[in-house]
Amino acid sequence: QVQLVESGGGLVQPGGSLRLSCTVSGTIFGIYMAWYRQAPGKQRELVARITTGSTTIYLDSVKGRFTISRDNVKGAVYLQMDSLKPEDTAVYYCNEYPSTWPWGQGTQVTVSS
Repeated sequence: QVQLVESGGGLVQPGGSLRLSCTVSGTIFGIYMAWYRQAPGKQRELVARITTGSTTIYLDSVKGRFTISRDNVKGAVYLQMDSLKPEDTAVYYCNEYPSTWPWGQGTQVTVSS
């Protein structure tokens, strides 16, 4: 069974930073790995994705602020989030792109003054 474990979320003030981590076990590390988020009352959305060759694609609203990276040996994917805004508040999840594995519990990111 595939297991996805996200960590690194927390409560930060606007303009703050967080680094999210995700470890993957029980399956072959995906060609594309991605971070998704789901805010209250909204659909889950794709935030960023990365290939094994480190090609990256970002949601327009996070470009220049978020950086996705991966460690294929460790089977881990990371999301460095800088200049956080209240609208970034959501539960953040990792998965393949497109998402095919069972969702993990995610990690809560709250940006508030």
